[in-house]
Amino acid sequence: MQFYNYAGTEANSESFHYSQTVRIGNTIKTSGQGGWNESGNVHPNAEQQVAIAFENVEKALKSVDSRLSWENVYAVRSYHINVDQTFDMVTSNFKKVLPGHRPIWTCVEIGKLGIEGMVIEIEVEAHCPY
Repeated sequence: MQFYNYAGTEANSESFHYSQTVRIGNTIKTSGQGGWNESGNVHPNAEQQVAIAFENVEKALKSVDSRLSWENVYAVRSYHINVDQTFDMVTSNFKKVLPGHRPIWTCVEIGKLGIEGMVIEIEVEAHCPY
């Protein structure tokens, strides 16, 4: 088992004692990825947060192996503060990053996320054939 963090997440790894990604054999799992930038600041706009969360999932995967992408993802769990607001944003991003396949997806509305102002968090599981 090996743990990974991508550039810009090292401070949270130290402060909160967790990693962004783990590799267990050929399975890659990410922690929840939100709409934060390299400085750890959460974008105030919900649509931008969703788009950035998708980018951060890709960064988390590539921290394990640069050849990994959304195409390797087989399971997605998304946590929403207001699923009515962000559901369509997620499906729109799925269509952009996953035109060739459809992973399983669990979508959950919750009361609060780990960082103030976050409206979405996305975690994935992926297969690493490399």
